[in-house]
Amino acid sequence: MTYSIYMPVKCFWGKDCVCKNSSSLVLGKTCLIVTGKSSAKLSGALDDSIKALEKEGISYGIFDGIGENPLISACHNAGETARKIGADFILGIGGGSVLDASKAIAIYASNPVLSPIDIYKREYSNKALPVALIGTTAGTGSEVTAVAVLTNDETGVKKSISGPDCYAAVSFCDPKYTCSMSYKTTVSTALDAFAHAVEGFFTQKCEGPLRLFAEKCIPELYSCLETLSKIDTVPEEIREKLYYASIYAGLVINTCGTAFPHPLGYVLTENYGVPHGMACAAFFAPFIDRCAKFAPEKFNDFRKMTDETDKVKSVISSLTDLNGAVIGEENAKKYALRWQSVIPRNFTASPGGLTQEEAAEILARV
Repeated sequence: MTYSIYMPVKCFWGKDCVCKNSSSLVLGKTCLIVTGKSSAKLSGALDDSIKALEKEGISYGIFDGIGENPLISACHNAGETARKIGADFILGIGGGSVLDASKAIAIYASNPVLSPIDIYKREYSNKALPVALIGTTAGTGSEVTAVAVLTNDETGVKKSISGPDCYAAVSFCDPKYTCSMSYKTTVSTALDAFAHAVEGFFTQKCEGPLRLFAEKCIPELYSCLETLSKIDTVPEEIREKLYYASIYAGLVINTCGTAFPHPLGYVLTENYGVPHGMACAAFFAPFIDRCAKFAPEKFNDFRKMTDETDKVKSVISSLTDLNGAVIGEENAKKYALRWQSVIPRNFTASPGGLTQEEAAEILARV
């Protein structure tokens, strides 16, 4: 097996890493801070960032219009705001939606002729602005990935962009910022990180050092999820373990990508309002069953890292709230049409592959 690993993101880990390493925020003279409605402020990350920017003499503006499953229109508007204030870099503070959006905003900001939908063409003249990221959830690993998942306003469909221009220049990884997350958000983001680690582990690309990352985070994430299934509050030590494990999982999917639970999960998020992590977790059972059939050696290693398969399924299921979603056979066939003209790489990366017809069957069954 031959493979390549590219990881250009400078990462600072640990408590108070933003304030202690403020000089690494000097990516320009003016920045646009991108946030959602509340997490950046509630977590303390926004206040720490402003202190760090002011210490380094960097001016800033704030755009707080990014919601869950970030819309390309909101990212485009933020890009316009960045140009208006003369920003020469972007600072994203929040969960995966904000971090992903920040990558797109950096592209829009330096390319004023791009319409919102043009970002999917991946063709533009000017280099994206540098991006700094501060995560406030333990799930997506967007801090270290070259991927941004965006939502088309007109269709409501989630679609990712990826490439070297989607890497952050620097990321600050401080688990204290995750302490303001609710129990439900903590669970959903932890399930997302677990999905990243497990799906990435079962791809053919997960070998060498990438396998070491997976073997580091899968047992950690599963242990935390098992604990969360028995309690309704989140101890600080669990938050710390989840956050660092989510970064390891991000390092896995940055090269390996994800498997079929992710695109199938988009259906539940787009049409039934199921949070992304839980939407992916909904397909854990059929995925791991196919892994047992088509990748038995890795499956045995996975069992050693976690527990008996039925126990793991039970833990994941107990934490997965599907919001009463019922798809049914006819709707499942309709949703599967999105893969009619092309089989996503998530399908081909899954052990045994997955056809459009099999995707419809799994959607209907789950």
